Amino acid sequence: MEHKNIVATIYIKNGKAVKSPDDLSDPRDVMQLANGYNDSGVDKIFLIDLSDDEAEHMTNMMAIRNINRSIDVKTAGGGNIKRLDDIKLFFYAGCLEVILNGGKPETIDLVKEAAIRFGNERILVSVDNVNFAFKTRDYIKDCVHELVLMSPELASGIENITSIPYILRQDEYDLDKITELMKSESIRGIYGDFIDSDNTDIMQLKSTLSDRGIMMDNFEPKLHWEDLKTNSDGLVPVIAQDYQTGQVYMLAYMNEEAFNTTIRIGKMTYWSRSRQELWTKGLTSGHIQYVKSLTADCDYDTILAKISQVGGIACHTGAPSCFFNNIIQKEYVDRSPRKIFENTLKEIIKERNEDSAVKEIFDQGIDEILRKIGEETSEVIIAGKDSNKSEIVHEITDLIYNLMFLMSDNEISWDDITTELATR
Repeated sequence: MEHKNIVATIYIKNGKAVKSPDDLSDPRDVMQLANGYNDSGVDKIFLIDLSDDEAEHMTNMMAIRNINRSIDVKTAGGGNIKRLDDIKLFFYAGCLEVILNGGKPETIDLVKEAAIRFGNERILVSVDNVNFAFKTRDYIKDCVHELVLMSPELASGIENITSIPYILRQDEYDLDKITELMKSESIRGIYGDFIDSDNTDIMQLKSTLSDRGIMMDNFEPKLHWEDLKTNSDGLVPVIAQDYQTGQVYMLAYMNEEAFNTTIRIGKMTYWSRSRQELWTKGLTSGHIQYVKSLTADCDYDTILAKISQVGGIACHTGAPSCFFNNIIQKEYVDRSPRKIFENTLKEIIKERNEDSAVKEIFDQGIDEILRKIGEETSEVIIAGKDSNKSEIVHEITDLIYNLMFLMSDNEISWDDITTELATR
């Protein structure tokens, strides 16, 4: 049995997030909203392009591309899909799935082509009546991964036509109704207004549904409190570390209640030794720590928490990390690949505005940068042909260095590259 999904929706107009296709008021920063959903515990995000013309369409696609480079949650893109090239554009922008509009006549044929070209596991179809499912009933199962039902009243009619699972619209928070809906074998998840609300605690919703017997994709600990070794105060120290950069933010402590609360709500919750009370980090400051993983050490007496730190500030002093008071420091070469790549790119960006050899290359223009990349690529091929390891290392280093000129010229960061690699 598959986990049931909680799906958020972002409607995009002129590169901004709006409330709905019918309410374009109060546009919001699309990246801020997407990152919020990414940490909230939703299982998927619908990204809907509401553009009216080609220029706006490209603006919205760029926003979708930036969202997918920033978040970890699976996304499905939709809006303005008329042909295979439109579908391809969403995939290029990083969406793992696309949503075709079942209300458009061309979708009946397009869904077949899309399934053949991209695989049916990546194709969703939104429907506002049973007509599409009825007209395609002979082949829809081979072409579509999920249906997106735009009205809860459609569920029974769709189930009578096809066994394809669906994601159902549910705008109101009615826990009893949601529980009953989720019990159906055909439903794969829900989406709707209440899920998109800033006031909805997604992790709490998933935890409650789990308690009611619905299989949700939430934290299911492999170790429990009784498996850990506490100190003399009945506490376990916890080290909080950024799940992407590896930066260590802080050290705090958990008791059993804090441990179980953290797992239930998905936000780092500690036991304050000074105040003698439970403490969910960031409730007053806004600098919430969203859980990505919890790992016990070899002695089961310390927890490493990989987290997403809102605002990048963990310390009560306003510093990014609590660890900033230097005791001793020995100079050393940091061979961390990420640091080396990032620092080299920063140096190139800095030197292009100074009197340097780097500036001379940039002054010659993009053709010179591309010529150097071509030259170094040829050198890599020659070294590879000779199977000379030291030469291969040397030439690949030269190539990467020159590629960073192109990255700098197009404002491409190493985060952009590593995010793209992570999806390969």
